[in-house]
Amino acid sequence: MAYSYDLRKKALDYIAKGGSKVQAGQIFGVTVQTLINWVKRQKRGNLAPNTTRKRNPQKLETEKLKAYIENHPDKYLREIAEEFGVTITAVFYACKRLKITLKKRSPSTRKGMREKGRNFTRN
Repeated sequence: MAYSYDLRKKALDYIAKGGSKVQAGQIFGVTVQTLINWVKRQKRGNLAPNTTRKRNPQKLETEKLKAYIENHPDKYLREIAEEFGVTITAVFYACKRLKITLKKRSPSTRKGMREKGRNFTRN
């Protein structure tokens, strides 16, 4: 959360009247580096805190995605993306947000693949 404009102004006024940045930091409860940044911002003419960035709305409706994955559990991300008309990345992050895990190989398959890989010899 950003510091208020009033706090910034009071701290910078204190420094302008001859107080040190270390003392101002202790009095106002901010770090010296923050005060240095505020001085730079004041010189540029913009002391106000940055506005928060507005987030884009989510591309996928969560209920529709949940229902689709329940009905089609074996679909790949690209197939789901084609169905909803979005990118694979959007589907991935929507699944992550919903705590839907990706398919994983069973341990027996991984073990079998490792054993087969050892049988190959280099020529």
